[in-house]
Amino acid sequence: MPDTRKHRGPHPDDAHLFGEEQILILQAALGDYLWLLDRGYAPNSSLKLVGDRFSLVKRQRLALMRCGCTGIQARKRQARCIGSEQIRGRPICLDGYNVLITMEAFLSGGLLFRAVDGCFRDLASQHGSYRKVEETIPALESIGRTLERLEPASVTWLFDKPVSNSGRLKQLVERIAAENEWFWQVHLTDRCDHDLAQSHDILVTSDSAVLDQCRIWFNLIETILAMSDHTACIIDLSGLQT
Repeated sequence: MPDTRKHRGPHPDDAHLFGEEQILILQAALGDYLWLLDRGYAPNSSLKLVGDRFSLVKRQRLALMRCGCTGIQARKRQARCIGSEQIRGRPICLDGYNVLITMEAFLSGGLLFRAVDGCFRDLASQHGSYRKVEETIPALESIGRTLERLEPASVTWLFDKPVSNSGRLKQLVERIAAENEWFWQVHLTDRCDHDLAQSHDILVTSDSAVLDQCRIWFNLIETILAMSDHTACIIDLSGLQT
């Protein structure tokens, strides 16, 4: 079935799945999930054990997975995160799909979760294909205006080449940049995670695997949320860090 979505907003069941009562259950489940991770249990088996115990559905388990990591991972990631005042005059590299889709979810009213490592993550899914939505251009413009204020030396976007429509998205990002006189470089790569992890630029991503390997990163989404007049639907689970 073709993807006909015009927005990347909330799932119809989110109001129930992440309502006040369910959040209390999710917090308890996340506490158990983190306990298992910190003791070396495998993430997949830990997620199944905890999900089954608390009768979580697939979407709630996805939130748990995207918010959880070991205490050591969280502390190491946060130690490599720099503040917005350190961006000026330094090159920055964005994990294209990761950043853009989170911004699209934010602008369309989708849920954002503040994870135990401080990152903001959404529940949007991408299965080998990207579809432009109504929030795509506003998301790019919001990212661009924020970066303009931060004044990095250069801005590079990396997009996964194997993802369908990456070429079209590259052209769109380049067009938005040209219209606003933002001197962005936009590249397609077959090894996006590898290239990000090996980069010497300041990275913008919430990808856990990349964050565990990178030298330095910046929580751009946090800065955008703090500066935005747009109301965000945020569920903060960062306080459960061990």
